[in-house]
Amino acid sequence: MKLQRRGLVLDGSGVIFAELEALGLAGWAFQMVSTIDAALKALSRDPAIIGLVAFDSPHAWPAAELDQLLARPDVEWIALLEEGLLRGERLSPEVLRNFHDFHSLPLDRARLGCTLGHAHGKAALLRSEVGQCSDLGAYGMTGSSPKMRQLYRQIDKVITVDAPVLIGGESGSGKELVARAIHRYSARAHGPFIAMNCGAISPGLIHSELFGYERGAFTGASQRKVGNVEAASGGVLFLDEIGDLPLEMQASLLRALQDRTITRVGSTERLHVDVRVIAATHVDLARAVSDGRFREDLFYRLNVVRLKVPALRERVEDLPALAQQVFEECRGKGAQARGFSSAAMNAMMAHSWPGNVRELRNRVQHALVMSDNRLLTPADLGLVEVVGSVDSTLGERRTAVERELIEASLKKCRNNVSATARQLGVSRVTLYRMIDRLKIVL
Repeated sequence: MKLQRRGLVLDGSGVIFAELEALGLAGWAFQMVSTIDAALKALSRDPAIIGLVAFDSPHAWPAAELDQLLARPDVEWIALLEEGLLRGERLSPEVLRNFHDFHSLPLDRARLGCTLGHAHGKAALLRSEVGQCSDLGAYGMTGSSPKMRQLYRQIDKVITVDAPVLIGGESGSGKELVARAIHRYSARAHGPFIAMNCGAISPGLIHSELFGYERGAFTGASQRKVGNVEAASGGVLFLDEIGDLPLEMQASLLRALQDRTITRVGSTERLHVDVRVIAATHVDLARAVSDGRFREDLFYRLNVVRLKVPALRERVEDLPALAQQVFEECRGKGAQARGFSSAAMNAMMAHSWPGNVRELRNRVQHALVMSDNRLLTPADLGLVEVVGSVDSTLGERRTAVERELIEASLKKCRNNVSATARQLGVSRVTLYRMIDRLKIVL
C-alpha cells in the first residue's frame, strides 16, 4: 500500500477544506484546524511538511501570529485564496514572501496536484540536506540532538501537571522559549503568560511590579496598577533570573505562592490568585542557598520540577538547522545573502557560543544587514575562519578560535571588559569566566 502524504489545512470556516476533501486527491490525507494556535499544536505533535492556509479576506489571520506559523523551517506553505485577493496591497507581498506557492480558487484538481507535489518534493529535499527525515524539533524549538530530545521528553511530562517549574541554563540558551512552550501546550494555554525579569528591575520597584498598588499608595501613584502575579492569574507567571530577586522580596513571593493570595501596596484587601510559576536562572540556586543569597524554603517551593536547557556548544549538531532557521527569520527584503558559505558554517561549528542562541541570532542579523556577499563568510559573522592542521580536534580548534576572537575584541576595546562583553554579546561575568579559563592576560 502506498504511503499517504500528509497536509495540514488552516481554514477558519471549513468551506475550502470541504472543497479540498471533495477533490479526493489520491495519495494525500489532510487534517483541518481552524486556528493558528491549533495549527502550531498539531505540527508539534505530528509534524506535516505541507501546510495550506485558506484566505477568505486579506485580514483573515493576524499578521504576527501567521508569521510565527510560517516561520517554521520544516513546512512548505501554500496559500489558497480568491484570485482578487492577490491584487490587494497587504496580501500580495505576504504571499510572495512567505509561501512556497499559491492556488487561486476555485480548486482545480490537476493544478493543485502539481503544486502539492512540487512543494512536497522541495520539503523532502530540504529535510535531507539537514540530515533529518521528519523531525527538526518540537514545541516550537529547533534541534534533534540527544540533549534536545531529552528536553522534549521532559516537557512532554511537565505540560500534563500544574506544578512549579525551575528552568536552568546559560544566558541566551532559550529558557523563556521553554517556559512559553510549557504554557502554550498545557491546560493553562488560554490563560495569560506574564514574563518578568527579576534582574532588570530596581529593588525599590520589584514589590510594586509583583503585587501592584492602589491609587495614592505613594507619590506618583496616580492610578491603580495590577501587579504581575495578579495579571497572570489563570495562566503562567515566568520569573526570569529568579536568583537576582532580593532576599526581602523572596519572603513576600513565598508567602504569595503558599497562600495563593496577594495584597496590593496601599490596600488591605487580600486577593485570591491562581497562577503557575515558572522560574528561570543561569546561576546555581543550591549554591546560592548555601551562601545565604537565596531562601531555602523558596528554592524548594520553586524546584518541584527541574529542567535544564543545554548550551549551544553542547548540541553543536543542531547548529546547521538552527542557523538556517535564524537566517530565514532575520533575512529582510534588502539582504543580499542567500545562505552560509562552507567556511562560515565551519567557523560556526568551531565557535563555542558563549552567548548561545542569542549570540547566534545577533551575529546572523548583523551579517545580513552589513554583508554584500551572496553567501555569508566568517568575517561577516565576526568569526575567525577555521584553519590549521586537520589532525587537531574540534575542541582544540574551538579553543583557538575563541581565544583569538576574545583577544582581538579586547584589543579593539582597549581591554575594556564591559565594552568587549557587549561586542561579543555575552555578560561581563561570562566573559571574565572565559578569560580565566583561557588564561588570557589583561
